[in-house]
Amino acid sequence: MGDKKDLRIRSKVISEGANRTPNRAMLRAVGFKDEDFKKPMIGIASTWSEVTPCNIHIDGLAREAKKGAAQAGGAPMIFNTITVSDGIAMGHEGMHYSLPSREIIADSMETVTSAERLDGVVAIGGCDKTTPASLIALARLNLPSVYVYGGTIQPGKLNGKDVDIVSSFEAVGQHQQGIINDEELHQVECNSCPGAGACGGMYTANTMAAAVEALGMSIPGSSSTPAINKYKETECQQAGELVIQLLEKDIYPKDIMTKEAFENAITVVMALGGSTNAFLHLLAIAHSAGVDLSYDDFERVRKHVPHLADLKPSGRYVMQDLYAVGGVPGVMKILLENGLLHGDCLTVTGRTLAENLADAPDLTEGQDVIRAFDNPLKPNGPLVVLKGNLAPEGAVAKMSGQKISRFEGPARVYDSEDDATKAIMDDDIKEGDVLVIRHVGPKGGPGMPEMLSITSMIVGRGLGGKVALLTDGRFSGGSHGFVIGHVAPEAHTGGPIGLLQEGDIVTIDSETQEINFKITDEEFEKRQKAWTTPELPARIGTLAKYAKLVSSSAKGAVTDLDL
Repeated sequence: MGDKKDLRIRSKVISEGANRTPNRAMLRAVGFKDEDFKKPMIGIASTWSEVTPCNIHIDGLAREAKKGAAQAGGAPMIFNTITVSDGIAMGHEGMHYSLPSREIIADSMETVTSAERLDGVVAIGGCDKTTPASLIALARLNLPSVYVYGGTIQPGKLNGKDVDIVSSFEAVGQHQQGIINDEELHQVECNSCPGAGACGGMYTANTMAAAVEALGMSIPGSSSTPAINKYKETECQQAGELVIQLLEKDIYPKDIMTKEAFENAITVVMALGGSTNAFLHLLAIAHSAGVDLSYDDFERVRKHVPHLADLKPSGRYVMQDLYAVGGVPGVMKILLENGLLHGDCLTVTGRTLAENLADAPDLTEGQDVIRAFDNPLKPNGPLVVLKGNLAPEGAVAKMSGQKISRFEGPARVYDSEDDATKAIMDDDIKEGDVLVIRHVGPKGGPGMPEMLSITSMIVGRGLGGKVALLTDGRFSGGSHGFVIGHVAPEAHTGGPIGLLQEGDIVTIDSETQEINFKITDEEFEKRQKAWTTPELPARIGTLAKYAKLVSSSAKGAVTDLDL
């Protein structure tokens, strides 16, 4: 290779020496030639599958990333991993597998990349768990890497109005109430998801894509480019090229994913009014990157960041609308200009965040997807951490679109989502109730299932904001209403939510950031003494392993040991 830098930081163990003849023989069978063994081997980690529209197009994007890496002088190879469709897994036993799939995806990317001694990685994700899983893997591996988001879906159209996947969940509640008939429900079903791409509002997939762009680990602008936009292919080619450049410059994920970079990610999530799942995922990514991140950091950042984006589920617009007016870079420019981002953070372009944003266009004049900085929807971030005798480690509430900040009412306690669903359908849940669903945390679920079906049912039945929902499980990024999730410690590990009894008065206050139930010290102690550890709900397979290893949601529900 002459004086040119040898970029084979790990693959050299395969590509040189007589002892590695068998290894190279295997690679020749997949298309390697003599010259390829002189190049860095780049893994293209594809999450393509036919089980969800979010990822249906990623096989084509992976080929574009492979093309980019090859043209830049790499020897790229595509490998696949799984994805779970949260929308399809929602509301039944399948949802227990959603959050554990994050660990499975991360583990599989780490496993293939490490076993094959690859030198760099382009990871391409779509549905909710693929983005955080990719970043967990890239942080663990700490090899030159770029993440590409497969992009958002277009909104569907029905009777001249935009509809999306959350419209279909809420239509179920409207159908149960007799507001819409069978045919109208069917029309919502047939028009909600028109093609490829992840769910369109500021739900978890789009939230995490924006967070990763702010973190500096993806192509500038790529988090808001729609899935069907031709430019998405160009972004993937660029990602392949960038990995080679990162190898040349010795830039690694842990150089990019610093504490300040995570603060940038939190800032963008708060300004966009993103999903509560961002807490779980950013904590988990930081854990893998060896960065000390906690709820206190989210709170510290939140207090200074206005909520600017009028995006679904609580607002009017979808990610494609944001893209049309300047995308995530346009929002980040406003935040940077107002001193809310660390502009000197390094990114995968090899340049700083501020340098990247200098090239980005401003938001379109006169647009109303993003509010003016001095006229926000809310003066500070809408994702609030609550603590109190009901959640000593913390709980997470999404207060965007909420007209009330305090709720007090009797606890209606259910130990499963099915029981709570039946209670709603039977009209047992009334205005003023605090609906509690417990034993659905990371261990107790297991897998911390999302409650989109429940929240959509409540909204669809006209009880949005009139009933509080409290759980040690979590919510979809599509959930809205007075909902508090991630209650920790969870019921399964002896958390106070497991001690709640029917009729206990619960107070939730987002202003004081407290969540308590009215109980004397003596009664609390009595209930604690009577509590016994339940058996793990799964005995074999994926869920059993997960339940045994998983940490509290307040630590990101990680399965690694503390570093």
